[in-house]
Amino acid sequence: MYNRIVLIGRLTRDPELRRTPSDVSVCSFTLAVDDRTTRDDNGQKQTLFIGVTIWRAQADNVAKFCRKGSLVAVDGRLIQRNYKRKDGTDATVIEVSADSVQFLEPKGSRGTESNVGYEPDVQMDNSQNLELDHTKRFVTSQRIKSNISITRMLNS
Repeated sequence: MYNRIVLIGRLTRDPELRRTPSDVSVCSFTLAVDDRTTRDDNGQKQTLFIGVTIWRAQADNVAKFCRKGSLVAVDGRLIQRNYKRKDGTDATVIEVSADSVQFLEPKGSRGTESNVGYEPDVQMDNSQNLELDHTKRFVTSQRIKSNISITRMLNS
């Protein structure tokens, strides 16, 4: 069996950075991902909201460089947590424990409420746009390689 997930989506809120009692960084956020195969009654794409947790130095980087609306690629595994709700009933949550988060937009390229009116010091030229396109192609190629690896593993 193989537990691996790759998602590309936008953060629905600013990431939340915490520290464990042993001073390890942990960052949590929710990722909005369009489900391209499912449509609602009005023909609109259905959006999935997936909880993501990442640890240590990557957690610090996500908290520092990502904001609500940031486009990211998440590579990780699914985990299941059980806990007791405030009313005493049992609850189960399935979320992503990320191994890596790739930033898919240049810093400051997406206007959010916190930086409305933000004007970058240097405007992007075509070479920077090509670099962003290259990053998106790289993430897509990694996803294809993962799918091929999974297919080979299942067929063996």
